[in-house]
Amino acid sequence: MESINLAAGEELNPLIPHTAEIIVGFIAFSLLYIVLRRSVVPMFEKAFAARTDAIQGGMERAEKAQRDAEVALQKYTSQLAEARGEAQTIREEARVQGAAIIEEMRAKAQEEAARITASAQAAIEAERQQAITSLRNEVGTLATELASKIVGESLEDQVRQSRIVDRFLEDLEKSK
Repeated sequence: MESINLAAGEELNPLIPHTAEIIVGFIAFSLLYIVLRRSVVPMFEKAFAARTDAIQGGMERAEKAQRDAEVALQKYTSQLAEARGEAQTIREEARVQGAAIIEEMRAKAQEEAARITASAQAAIEAERQQAITSLRNEVGTLATELASKIVGESLEDQVRQSRIVDRFLEDLEKSK
């Protein structure tokens, strides 16, 4: 064909293809398009759909995980606040119980001190009474002996001796 075209005196243009090449190229392109459209494109669409589903599913899972994390955080925060409140209540109860125990122990100690003091006072009073009785007897005996020596007669009679001693002690107490 080139020879025909050259014979006609036309120049060949390298940019414009021959008509036969255009027809063969169009048929080859159509066949390639049909093969790709029926076999390759569905595989690409399936892979694209799977990838889209995976991305969407991942995003949905991430959103669900975010919501679950927020719920868990709120639950943890509320449990922590509840535990802090309970700990405060326990501390307050322990403080009150401690104060009550201290007050109870203080009252017991005061009662024990009062009992010991009363016991000591009773013992002192008993010893005092014993000393007074002992002194009265001794003073009475000494007074009787002294009076016997002064008067010059014996004051051995118990009744008389007892009256003299009592009178002497009464006079002594009045003079105080």
